[in-house]
Amino acid sequence: MGFFSHLFYPWGFIVQIAAVAHFFWRRRASFIWLWIIFIVEVVAEADLLRAARERSARKGRISLVEAQIIENPSMANLEDLGELYWDEKNYAKAREAFDRAIRTGSDASRTFYRRGLCALELGDPAAAVPDLEHAFRTDPKLDMYRGGMFLARAYAATGRAADAEKVFSAAMESTSTPEMLFNYAAFLSGQNRNDEARDWLKRLEETKRTAPRFVQRTNRAWFSKGKALLKQLGPAV
Repeated sequence: MGFFSHLFYPWGFIVQIAAVAHFFWRRRASFIWLWIIFIVEVVAEADLLRAARERSARKGRISLVEAQIIENPSMANLEDLGELYWDEKNYAKAREAFDRAIRTGSDASRTFYRRGLCALELGDPAAAVPDLEHAFRTDPKLDMYRGGMFLARAYAATGRAADAEKVFSAAMESTSTPEMLFNYAAFLSGQNRNDEARDWLKRLEETKRTAPRFVQRTNRAWFSKGKALLKQLGPAV
């Protein structure tokens, strides 16, 4: 679901219920409410249709690339297929495609990075570590420094807390996005370093307060997760 659907759900339904209730309660043609219902429906449906068209186009592209691979299983085709499956959130098939690309000879940092992320998504952090290490070593700036963040998460998931701390610290010297702030706070919380986690979550809240609207909008999920984690940690003792 795209941006507008996320924006209006579930508020779109709430607005519609309020509008209909008000319309009949007043027993007169409050047409402004009908227009509100219409606008909510049209905008939300338009976004859903756009997302559906993108999914349909991607599925068509997947079929085309799979057919091409039968004739020409090149690294480029396999990497393309992996990216398409990644966008579909089909991490098992994406991982398989990236694995084939690497066996074919690909040494692109992004291919190792994507395969490592697939392993993380599939609950296999031990397999993710060497791929993410390779990607981070060859291109520390990959994916706007998110490579370091995911490597740190993989380290933490495999019990390598000291390595995770080191990589997190290095990554955060270059960027402190809401996603990075939340993940670092979550790592600290997982290490029972709750006071430090609270400090970073408060920085996340401050980022939300001072950030431009588009940053608040595009990072809404991380701000919400940060608020939930801070509530879960409770007040400092």
